[in-house]
Amino acid sequence: MTEPEASASAPAPEASAALPADGPAVAKDRWRIVRPLGHRDFRALFSAVVLSIFAAGMWAVVMVYAVIAAGGGPLQLSLVAAANATGLLACAIPGGIVADRVSRRLIVRMVSLADFLAISSVVVVGAFGEVGIPQLTIVAFVLGAGAGFFFPAYSAILPRILPPGQLLAANGLEGAIRPALQQAAGPAAAGLILAALIPAQAAIVIALAHGAAFVILLFLRPEPVAAEHEEPSTRSVMHDLREAVVFTVRTPWLLWTLLFATMWVLVVVGPEEVLLPFLTRERIGEDPRLFGFLLAVYGAGGVAGSIVVSSLPLPRRYLTTMNLVWGISTLPFIIVGITDQYWLLLASLFVVGFGFSYGNVIWGTLLQRRVPRHMLGRISSLDFFVSLALMPLSMAVAGPLAEVVPIQTIFIAAGILPLVFGLIAIAAARMPKDEIAHPLTD
Repeated sequence: MTEPEASASAPAPEASAALPADGPAVAKDRWRIVRPLGHRDFRALFSAVVLSIFAAGMWAVVMVYAVIAAGGGPLQLSLVAAANATGLLACAIPGGIVADRVSRRLIVRMVSLADFLAISSVVVVGAFGEVGIPQLTIVAFVLGAGAGFFFPAYSAILPRILPPGQLLAANGLEGAIRPALQQAAGPAAAGLILAALIPAQAAIVIALAHGAAFVILLFLRPEPVAAEHEEPSTRSVMHDLREAVVFTVRTPWLLWTLLFATMWVLVVVGPEEVLLPFLTRERIGEDPRLFGFLLAVYGAGGVAGSIVVSSLPLPRRYLTTMNLVWGISTLPFIIVGITDQYWLLLASLFVVGFGFSYGNVIWGTLLQRRVPRHMLGRISSLDFFVSLALMPLSMAVAGPLAEVVPIQTIFIAAGILPLVFGLIAIAAARMPKDEIAHPLTD
């Protein structure tokens, strides 16, 4: 069942991609989605990611009640949340540069240790007094900065420990457990614990999860010896950053997909995050559980999308499929904008979540298979940064826009525009021609 570990040292992605398009058909593999777990190092890495994501889901709830316990209100909660986002955005680009210069194994270990120490500080201070807003702000920044370093390193390490044909399944596993743990299990566990304990005591469970992740990562073995062209850069940081930017600009499928993702975030995230709660209250009811269940169904759609795409071979028309799925999956926002039927809202959010995760799994796999390994950390961080850059603007604009434009119109635009952007990206980058010229087989 387990392939030889040496297979992880496959040739560079682009070299292995240029295989004949009419090569032998890939046999159906019903165990495809769990095949990466046959590799010892991936099991260790994935276990640590599971624990970290669960802890992040718990912290999202514990943080709120910790702010309240410290006497804070909406303003203070916004400050703490903004610190987390600031840390994430500030470290996304540096995180990618570091991931291409030093051991990815060292980075993920240090991030897990920093997360453990940050949450442990809440536990220790809470045991002897009150946790203040300044401390929570610093902790939130550290956790956000850690994520900015962790995920470029995680993305860059996968192609070094797994064979190319198992990257889709590995990304699918991560894509499935993220919404399940971060949006469902983690917050639910936090809610149950907070019913009996104060926030500082509930943080003990979060600290233990991060501590366990760190211990597991100590068993992660050194990466395979790098090829000559993959050796860490000895040039300046600015040279490394310019190299990544130039590669992105000169690679049409990468550039246009990033532009598409940026516009997708601009037109979708604001309505989804800011306006959907008010739409639900006005049309369905004020019970918070109604909105909470909508988010749960959205997350369930994400789990389903990740599992489905990673259970199948990578589509032959992988670029076209990815962009079309992203574009088509937002069309249900049209229904969200006009319906007052709760079941239609549930079905629509499930489809949106399904398509979003379906495309994301393919996207992560393409980065790992078509971007040269020596700059994968930087390209992953650019993707991370560019995709999130307009998120604050989208959320800031959504509220004022709803004062002058009907919410129905905003959601209809959020449903249609991504498909238009996707079609433009497919045509501008000549994606059908590109994916035929660079087939990716298992």
